[in-house]
Amino acid sequence: MVPTPGGLAAIRLALATAVDPGDRVLVPTPSFGEYAREVELQGGHPVFVAHDELLDRDPAPFGAVVVCVPNNPTGDAPAPAALGAYADRCQEAGTLLLVDEAFLGFTDRSSLAGHPGTVVARSLTKLFGLPGLRAGFAVATAEHRDALVAARRTWNLSTPAAAVGAHCLDDRAFVARTRERVATERERLADRLAGGFDVHESVAPFLLVDAGSSERVDAALSAAADAGIAVRDARTFRGLDSHLRVAVRLPDENDRLCEVLADV
Repeated sequence: MVPTPGGLAAIRLALATAVDPGDRVLVPTPSFGEYAREVELQGGHPVFVAHDELLDRDPAPFGAVVVCVPNNPTGDAPAPAALGAYADRCQEAGTLLLVDEAFLGFTDRSSLAGHPGTVVARSLTKLFGLPGLRAGFAVATAEHRDALVAARRTWNLSTPAAAVGAHCLDDRAFVARTRERVATERERLADRLAGGFDVHESVAPFLLVDAGSSERVDAALSAAADAGIAVRDARTFRGLDSHLRVAVRLPDENDRLCEVLADV
């Protein structure tokens, strides 16, 4: 494990050690917009592929492949067996597979950490609600781990962040309770929202909601803001033009959100 100041720092570190100027990198879409930016910072060229079709692409012509599990903002994830088989294909091709597992802790899925030829990026800011602390890590083996260790900036993780991060990772009871609550509330929230919106299937702590039009997105954002509720405008994601992303919160908060959106 290589400590980093947040998951994005782990992503940058992995791409910096694997991508050379001119390399093409497979990037999922719609997904976290920083992947493309980080590829371009290394002089590489992002090649956008639908997130649910990415595992069908041959990794051999690419300098790296990025996968988000579960995907942000759609919330779905490839079957574990399919992802593992693709990791094997990447290893055989000599192509780095970078797996962003920022939201994986909300699921009971196994991590790809330790798979040869793969770098896993993890963040503590999502599951433990520590966005200001900036704590995360990367996991790799063999030459990839050596490259990450060599490229990592000295003293890049503060002592308080390291101490809090270690404490959080050891609190398995909290993780189990959180997973159970999110799964239960996600299903209930999706059922309620499905009465007026097209809700994408999700295993993440959020739901992607299709409002049907950009105008309705504007109306939903305005109504939520008036009620003091923060809703993500998912039109900022590549390829989405009528979508919202809503967080799975506590029961009362989810009920309040549904009440507000029911009038949109």
